[in-house]
Amino acid sequence: MEQQSVQEIIKATHRPRQAAAWALGFLALFLLVSTITELKGLRYIGSGVSASNTISVSGEGEVFAVPDTATFSVTVLEKAKEVKDAQDAATKKVNDIIAYLKQGGIEEKDIKTTDYNINPDYEWKQSACPQGVFCPPGNQVLVGFQVSQTLSVKVRDTKKAGDLLSGVGSRGATQVSGLSFTIDDEDALKAQARDKAIAEAKEKAKALAKSLGVSLVRVVGFSESGAGGPIYYAKAAMSLGRGGAEDASVAPEIPVGENKIVSNVNIVYEIR
Repeated sequence: MEQQSVQEIIKATHRPRQAAAWALGFLALFLLVSTITELKGLRYIGSGVSASNTISVSGEGEVFAVPDTATFSVTVLEKAKEVKDAQDAATKKVNDIIAYLKQGGIEEKDIKTTDYNINPDYEWKQSACPQGVFCPPGNQVLVGFQVSQTLSVKVRDTKKAGDLLSGVGSRGATQVSGLSFTIDDEDALKAQARDKAIAEAKEKAKALAKSLGVSLVRVVGFSESGAGGPIYYAKAAMSLGRGGAEDASVAPEIPVGENKIVSNVNIVYEIR
C-alpha cells in the first residue's frame, strides 16, 4: 500500500510538469509561426497600398541653348586600274586632311573613320553595229577599282566649322556632308527641362484638386519622356569635284542657332 501511494504521488507531481511542457511547446510553435508570417510580410513593407482614387496631370518643360559642338563627315573617293593605286591615292588625301584637322586644333579622339570601301569599277560597253543589223546587248567591263574612306569629325569650337569645311575641301575631299550642331553635355539642361515640366504638372494638379473639391495626398506614379526639338543650323553639304580647291576656296558662313531640349512628364496623385 505504501509503495502504491508513493507512485501515485510521483504521477501527481509529473502532471503539472507535463502540462507546463505542453504549454511551452504550444507557445514556441505560436511564436515560430508568427515570426515566419512577419518575415513573409517584410517584402510588402514600403510597397504601399494601391490608391483607388487618383488624378493624372502632365507637364512640359523646354530649355534652349546655343550648341557648342559641330560634327560633319568627309569622304575621299579615288579610282584606279589597280586596287593598290586607288588605295594609295585615297590614303594620301585622307592623311593630308587628318593632318590639316589636327593643325586646326581637332584632337585625334575627335576624328574617326566611319566607312571604308573597296569596290570594282565597271563601265557599260555597247558594240558599234551597222544600221539595220541586229546588235547584241552591251555588257559591263571592269575598268578598275574605286576606294572610298569617310571620316567623322567633331569640332568643339563651332566658330572653326566654316574654315574647316573649306580647308578639307581644298585638300582633296570628294564630299563634305552631314553638318550638325549639338550640345556635348545635355544632362544639366535635361534636368532643367524636367524641373520645369514637374513644376507645371504640380500647378495643374493643385488647380484641378481645387476645382474638384479634393485634396492631394501623395504621388503614386511618375513617367517622363523627352523629345528633342528642331535644331536650327545652316546645313552645309558640299559635293566637290576633282578640283575641289577652287570650289571650296571661300569659307561658308555657318550660323549655329539654338537647340531645344524638351521634357514631358506625367504625374499621378492619390486624392481624398
